[in-house]
Amino acid sequence: MVREKKLRSMLFAAGMLILAVSFLEAAEQQGIISKVPDASSATCYLRFPAIREETLNWPQPVLKDPTSSDIISFYGPCDHDPLGRLEIIRQRDEYQRRQRRLPAGD
Repeated sequence: MVREKKLRSMLFAAGMLILAVSFLEAAEQQGIISKVPDASSATCYLRFPAIREETLNWPQPVLKDPTSSDIISFYGPCDHDPLGRLEIIRQRDEYQRRQRRLPAGD
C-alpha cells in the first residue's frame, strides 16, 4: 500500500513535470512569458511582452524585451498569438488612443 502510494506520487509528479515543460517550451516559441491553463475550460491566462510601437505597422512586428515593464496580461484562448492579427490590431488601437490623449507638444 505504501509502495503503491509512492509510485502514484512519483507518476503524478513526473506527469506534472512533463506538462510544465511542454507548456514552457510552447510559451517560449511564441514569446509568451507564462501560460496557465484553466482546468475548467479551454482558456488560459497568458503573460507576454507588448509589441514595440514602432513595429506595429510592419509586416512582421516585434515584441518588446520580456524584461521590460510593458507586459500584457491576457485571459482567453490558449492558442492566442502575441504577434497574431487580432493582437496587433488591439495594440495598434490602444497605441492610437494613447497618442490622441497626449497634449500637443509632448
